[in-house]
This record gives sequence, structure tokens and C-alpha cells, in this order.
Amino acid sequence: MKIIIAGAGEVGFHLAKLLSYESQEITLIDTKKDSLAYAGEHLDIRTIRGDATSISILRDARIDRAALFIAVTSSETTNITACVLAKQLGAKRTIARISNTEFIDNKETVGFSKFGIDELISPESLAASEIELLLNQYGGFNDTYQFEEGALTMLGLRLSRTATFVDKTVKEAAEIYPELHFIPIAIQRLGTQYTIIPRGDTIFKEGDKVVFMTCEGGDQELFDLSGKVKAEIKNVMILGGSQIGYKTAKDLCDSKFNVKIVESKRSVAEDLAEILPNALVICGDGRNVDILEEENISDMDAFIAVTGNSETNIMSCLLAKSKGVRKTIALVENMDYYQLSQSIGIDTLINKKLLAANNIFRYIRKGEVVAMTKLTNMNAELLEFVVKPKSKITNKLIKDLKFPKSAIIGGIIRDGNGLIPLGSFKVEAGDRVVVCCLPRSISEVETFFS
Repeated sequence: MKIIIAGAGEVGFHLAKLLSYESQEITLIDTKKDSLAYAGEHLDIRTIRGDATSISILRDARIDRAALFIAVTSSETTNITACVLAKQLGAKRTIARISNTEFIDNKETVGFSKFGIDELISPESLAASEIELLLNQYGGFNDTYQFEEGALTMLGLRLSRTATFVDKTVKEAAEIYPELHFIPIAIQRLGTQYTIIPRGDTIFKEGDKVVFMTCEGGDQELFDLSGKVKAEIKNVMILGGSQIGYKTAKDLCDSKFNVKIVESKRSVAEDLAEILPNALVICGDGRNVDILEEENISDMDAFIAVTGNSETNIMSCLLAKSKGVRKTIALVENMDYYQLSQSIGIDTLINKKLLAANNIFRYIRKGEVVAMTKLTNMNAELLEFVVKPKSKITNKLIKDLKFPKSAIIGGIIRDGNGLIPLGSFKVEAGDRVVVCCLPRSISEVETFFS
């Protein structure tokens, strides 16, 4: 598949990196010489220096042969214009990164597809949605991802010594609940970078980071077994009145949370106070311990830091933790920080560019992939496939499939209902199958659904 990416920033580079592993034919366009040089040195791709809104540059990139054109520059206007031109010049499908979330909310009304833009991606909107999901439903977990509006949900947690299934095998843990509503799909041992796809004889150990797939009721079972207390999150403090801060505050206010926003710029704080009447807006420096204590940070259930500075976000979350805040979420721009996660004491790190890249990535997969996400700090991916009548997996029992050892079927959605399948489960055409796999087995897994 020929794919052209406009924008060699972190989103564009990350996408190009993921796609280059897939042996796709990638062309990267950017105006910055240094960004292209770095990408060209580290990835097996073609680079073109120039403006993505230039017709001659697009033709040089062979836009007429492109199956997919992705515009992810820092300029919303450039992305929209480039997609419109790309479509007119022959690109089969276009995706534009935008920052104005109004475009997402009114996508159908405006009809962007009529202009030549097939999909809109907003990193800010994706980040706000991720934060709300972490607080609204699964406060005790560190990672979440929903399939089909919650029919299946991925939940990640780190096992404490009080967890019921520590030192038990996966099979032994499953026997605790006769009706299984969850299944472990990936494990990372404490202090290692290796991702394990668990089998029946895999042993849970204290300190493991375990990712589970759950259907209805599975989250409560995991709370019981993990020794965690499902505490309601109601009082939330947000540091930073950025677009993500505003969108998160608005969504949380709509969900009846008690929200405080701390913003250092007076003009921004005044605007937020005007458009968010249900939130308490404080003008002050959130790095100042006295201000946070004055605003009763110790009474907060969650602290979310979404300023434009990764270091500020991390340090303020650590401060919040020291004051007894149960849930901390930090926005980080630096991909190196993103790899640190809980090792530095913060519950969840969010990188909006990685969220955007993962969201875009699902359009490239084969075999009717309808959703995908990479597991946080794990070398594994979650893919959701639609089973076709002639797929290799159709009408087969799971135990009879010669599925790779580095992959596992985590859940199946049938008629809108989430199911945790065992070996005797028969897969049918029309099922949506969620698979967790290591990168090396992706191509093999896709053949079961193509």
C-alpha cells in the first residue's frame, strides 16, 4: 500500500515508523530539512522537502497512486487544504489532523467528505476522551480502552501483594470465578521491558503490570481479585487551561464532577470562567505548593496536569501524590517520558500525539480491522477484526486454530454483546474479534481474518 504522510513531527514520524515495520511504501513530506533528515536516517522511507499544499510536490510524491494520504502537520489549515488537493489529485482516502474540536462535533452536518476529507482526527479531543474514561468508569485502573462502546473493555493494573491471584497460574485464577468475565492478555514483569502473552500455566507475580480484557461485570471482579478498592472519583483538579484542559473540564462538568481549573494566564482564566460556569477557575501558578494547598489539593480525588510543559505536568502530579491524591494523570509531549509511566509514581501518562497516531493507524490494517491501540509501555497491540464469511477463522473452534503463541484472542463481540471466549468457542462470520499480539505476529494474525 502506498501511503503519503504530510508532516514529519512526532505524529508523522511515529506513524511512518509504525508503517515502515509493516513494509508499506511510505513517503514523508515536510518543509523542515532537519526533521526529514532524521526520519530518512532512521526509517526505510522516501522523504520529500516541500509544502504539502503544493500541487507539484504532491505530484512528485505520486499522489495519484496513493491509497492513503495523511496530513498531520502542526497547521490545521495546511492539513485540510492538503487533503482536499490530495483527493482531487487521485488519493483514494484522506485523513486530516485538526485542533478545532467543533469540526469533529459537526462532522456530519458540514459534510467534510464532500470536500475530499474522509476522516478528521483531533489529538486534543482524543486526550480529553481518554482522561474522562479513566476517571468516569475505571478510577482504579491505569489504562483503559473500549471496544464497541464498552461491550469489551481493556483494563490495566499493577498487582500488589494483596491481589488474590498473585503466585497463581492463569488457569487457577480463572477458577475463582466460574463464569469468566475477564481474561489476561498481556503481562510485563516488574523491572523488565519484556511483554508476555499469557497462557494457562503463566504465573502472576507481585509487581506485574497486567492488561485484562473484560466484558460486563469483569471490572468489579478485577477489583475484588486485585485487592483494590473501587473508590468514586468526584473532586477533580485540572492544571492548565489548554484546549485539552478546557475540553476535559467541559466533559467532566457535563458528567457532574466537581471541577477546579488552575491556570496561570489571567486572560485565559477569565475566558474559561466565562465559558465553564460549572467549574471553579483559579488564576495562579500551579507549580506553587502554597496555591495548591490553599485550594485544598489534599481533598481532591484526582489531579490532571495538562499544561504545555511535560516537566511541569510530571512534577505537579508527583506533588499531588505526596498530598494524598489517589489518581494522577499527566500529559507528556516527550515520547521518552511516556516510557516511564508508573515507574516514577504517576498513575497514567498521556501523549496526545501517540493517541492520534494509534487512532490513524487502524485505517491501514488489513483484514477488516476496525479498531486498534498499542498497549502503554508494552510491546504489544490490540486489534479488532470483523470476521468475514471466507476468513480462515470462520466456523472454527478457538482451540483448533493454529494461532501464534505470541498472540491471544481476548474477546469477541457478537450482536453487540461482549464475550470472553474459551477454547470451545466457535467463531462465526460477522463476529468482531479482539486480538492482543506482539509486533512479530501481526502479519500472521491478519491472515486469519483476510
